Amino acid sequence: MDGTAHERFDVAIAGYGPVGEALAILLAERGWRVGVFEKQPQPYPLPRAVHFDDEVGRILQACGVADEIRGRTESADVYEWRNAAGATLLRFESKAAGLCGWPDANMFAQPELEAVLDRRVHALPNIRVTRGAEVVDLARGGDGDVRLALRFADGRVEEAHAQWVVGCDGANSFVRGKLGSTVSDLGFFFDWLIVDVLPNEPTVWRPLNIQVCDPVRPTTLVSGGPGRRRWEFMRLPGEDLDELNRVETAWRLLAPWNVTPANARLERHTVYRFQARWVDGWRKGCVLLAGDAAHQMPPFAGQGMCSGIRDAANLAWKLDLVLAGRASKALLDTYASERIPHVAAVIDFSMALGKVICVADAEEAAARDALMTEAVASGRQITPPPPLGIGSGLFRAADPQAGKLFPQGRVRAPDGRSGLFDDVVGRGFALVAADGDPLAALDAESRAWFTAIGGVAAHVGADAPVRDLDGTYARWFAAAGAKVALQRPDFYVFGTAATHDDGGRLVEDLRAALASA
Repeated sequence: MDGTAHERFDVAIAGYGPVGEALAILLAERGWRVGVFEKQPQPYPLPRAVHFDDEVGRILQACGVADEIRGRTESADVYEWRNAAGATLLRFESKAAGLCGWPDANMFAQPELEAVLDRRVHALPNIRVTRGAEVVDLARGGDGDVRLALRFADGRVEEAHAQWVVGCDGANSFVRGKLGSTVSDLGFFFDWLIVDVLPNEPTVWRPLNIQVCDPVRPTTLVSGGPGRRRWEFMRLPGEDLDELNRVETAWRLLAPWNVTPANARLERHTVYRFQARWVDGWRKGCVLLAGDAAHQMPPFAGQGMCSGIRDAANLAWKLDLVLAGRASKALLDTYASERIPHVAAVIDFSMALGKVICVADAEEAAARDALMTEAVASGRQITPPPPLGIGSGLFRAADPQAGKLFPQGRVRAPDGRSGLFDDVVGRGFALVAADGDPLAALDAESRAWFTAIGGVAAHVGADAPVRDLDGTYARWFAAAGAKVALQRPDFYVFGTAATHDDGGRLVEDLRAALASA
């Protein structure tokens, strides 16, 4: 329930957007007391992010909101880029079930997602949310805690105390300023008019998501979730920002798409500057950053919010182990070392896509079109990168599968329950074997330690106690040349073993890695 600031927390979070909500849930589910402080008195009611991928779907599943979210998304099977004449420059096809068991591309309305997460937050008794409380100072207290100074709208200032503080407070982050971190800015600046529309009647769009690479006016058309559409119009050279941001301009630019006040309602229009940058230091002492406070990127790959929720998933289990005394604070150094390379790669891909569409010069566009249509015809078009691995951190560095995402498939438990692995078997550290019970390779001490950190284990196969209903795990183990895999709580592989008997070494190595972190 909502609370006041007169409490001590294990973790305090500044900012209550999707990243702050997800982090609060993932920590509270592990038993920690979380305080969340948001300067806005009410939730922002208008759309912003509109896409999440299968990995983020799995993280939301871990937050306990899967059933509510699935009913509020629209799966996109195709994302097509066309030139002014309608010729295909790029075509990305998405799977109905990606590596993590969710559709590759899920379109949604951010206020609806935030409301779902908020309901989950308020169902957890160890989270306190305080709205209308702006964090205006951070200082180390004499007891070792971080003191947060909170200013309310009526001018009063109160204090809260926490062992750890995470700034999820957006692109203009106060917490980032207190860290004093430098920023790697790639100098990608483009202004776009974002227009969210509620059509009066359902309309079928094929494909669902389109980029129109027309130098006369580069334009984006995507789903904003069920019953919603979003248009984005690039600001042309010399175009007046105030003129671009007028409601009359929005309707004028929508008119060629047969969208008018007679058949649709304008939900939002705003000019937004696309940027590409990340913060170089994500931690100073017991203060950390996540989400837009740590990085911003162009929207063309739909990875802005996704990257922030990945931050939350990476950070939550590490804070859990540190708070529980099972790892030193040094484990938190792997947060940035793992996440920054992933973020940088996503930003690079987003910029590469942006450089395709952000072309307002006719000659430059013609040269682009000739090159890219020929590439499509010859099967050499730009393709999305494979699921990205994380940077150096807590995993077996010499293992070719370590640091990559581990799949989630449909399984059936011995008691007859069926569904996605995380819901049927459990989540956390997961020891998964293709041949036999993976716990059989552990001695009693290692087994007790693994259980104590919340580890789960499963023998998964076509005829195993945990049935591999679609062959997901059989295919993965065959491709990896492995018999056992140890998955981290954020679904990345810690390491693999080539034989069942070597599986015990994975847990021993994890224990050693945490002890030395």
